[in-house]
Amino acid sequence: MSPISPRRRRTLLALPAVVIAATLALTACVPVQRSKAGGTTAGTVTTAAIGDQQVQEGGDLVMALSAEPDRLDPTTSSSLYTRYVMETMCQKLYDIDAEGTIVPMLATSLPTVTDGGKTVTFPVRTGVRFADGTPFDAAAVVTTLERNLTKADSSRKSEMGPVTDVSAVDDHTVRLRYATPFAPITAALADRAGMVMSPAALADEGDDFGDAPVCVGPYKFVKRVPQTSITVEKDPEYYDPSSAHFDTITYRIITDASIRAANLKSGDVQVADTISTQDVDDLRTRKDLTVLRTGSLGYQGITVNIGNQDGVGTDPKQIDTPLAERADVRRALSMSINRAELVQSVFHGWADVACSPVPNTSVFASDASKACPAYDPDKAKRILAKAGVQQPFPIEMEVTNTPDTVRFAQALQSQARAGGFAITITPVEYTTLLDDQTRGDFQALQLGWSGRVDPHGNIGGFLSTGGGNNYAGYSNPEVDDLITRASQSTDEQERADLYGQMTTIVQRDDPIIYLYRTRSITGVRDDIAGVSTYADGVVRLSQAAFVEGTSK
Repeated sequence: MSPISPRRRRTLLALPAVVIAATLALTACVPVQRSKAGGTTAGTVTTAAIGDQQVQEGGDLVMALSAEPDRLDPTTSSSLYTRYVMETMCQKLYDIDAEGTIVPMLATSLPTVTDGGKTVTFPVRTGVRFADGTPFDAAAVVTTLERNLTKADSSRKSEMGPVTDVSAVDDHTVRLRYATPFAPITAALADRAGMVMSPAALADEGDDFGDAPVCVGPYKFVKRVPQTSITVEKDPEYYDPSSAHFDTITYRIITDASIRAANLKSGDVQVADTISTQDVDDLRTRKDLTVLRTGSLGYQGITVNIGNQDGVGTDPKQIDTPLAERADVRRALSMSINRAELVQSVFHGWADVACSPVPNTSVFASDASKACPAYDPDKAKRILAKAGVQQPFPIEMEVTNTPDTVRFAQALQSQARAGGFAITITPVEYTTLLDDQTRGDFQALQLGWSGRVDPHGNIGGFLSTGGGNNYAGYSNPEVDDLITRASQSTDEQERADLYGQMTTIVQRDDPIIYLYRTRSITGVRDDIAGVSTYADGVVRLSQAAFVEGTSK
């Protein structure tokens, strides 16, 4: 029997039934290969453009945020919503544009790669200051990257690969040395690993940096009211002050999608993320709103706790339950889920089926990475019978307590019953769910990842032994080897083949049961322009402004 025995008491609710790859070349500069970035959303709209509208300087923007961010620390954060807030105040070495192309941000050009791929060198901006007035230079970048590599609870270490040395060649040049080539590094530096933090603030705050973060950005941190709001204000130290137009931006935490939509309609908020698929068609008809929508590089899935007994970053220890010990039981669960039916019935088609961590639009996708496990609940029941476990087989699954997520979980619960499973759904606050997965305090949980422009960012930290986001406590030497080999290769087809082989093994082991890819749906009032949302899932407000209102 698989017991429901979390290590702390909870209230259990038994509810009723792309990608552009920055592939490192072995000589000279890094070539960037173009491809579609994200899902298959019809009528993709990534930006509410300013165009020729008259910008109004000043004002206070309010964005409705669908979940409470975790700590505002680039080294340790694991929340998409933290990335929303950090986008305005913690610029990265690189970024992606609407087409998914990696572009310089605090770096001034793409890296140069030498020594057979083992030395990566890139220049950084000059004449830039952090929000506390500390000069930005190569040494500051080194301080951040070393923190990412050495901090005990860092989620970035595995994203950066086998770095052996980080150094400042001079005031405006940074050099990374590797034990072996690591192709995804530029893509990693286009996300949180590339957010550069003030060395003075790090020295003063240490582990508490996330309580009052200091970076380079058009806005700087002001205050946080837990479970309520986060406020940033225009930073006078920013190197391009004319691009920041608001006086302040307030991220108001509104977890209920229907309330976010109502606030957007009334004008109490000007931007709202994660519009419910039940509201999107209605909002698209309004003349005073624009609905941004784009596919995703990430995924939603069920993570099963196999060996995460002591928390992420510790050695995996096999958990003594049939669900954790037996891959055939997990495989039966996967076979009990009709992904296409869930996407259509729950999300009205405003999502895409996912069966692996590699987006189907990626240049690294293959037939193997696109293949979905068969839906066969009768066979699932036979597998459980052969395994000698009780039926229905009980599973406790934690989910976020948002209506859309609970609705999805109920539909999944109903489907899994036909395959011989009895899922008990435990809705919790989003930040609680993040804490539980980090500590390993769960049996199974339904959560996702917003996705990265290089699929290694969806894979390495989650599936490699000891990875910074390996919440399942999964360890398979064959998978480790395939991930390492793919990260070292600069050949597109070779990487695709290796990720395909890896997918086949992961679908056999099922530490993560991949389900679907969300579509980023963001509502923007028409008196605001310059808001963007790309396939990495981040809503960008840095260039936004109030404009003279227009009617469609």
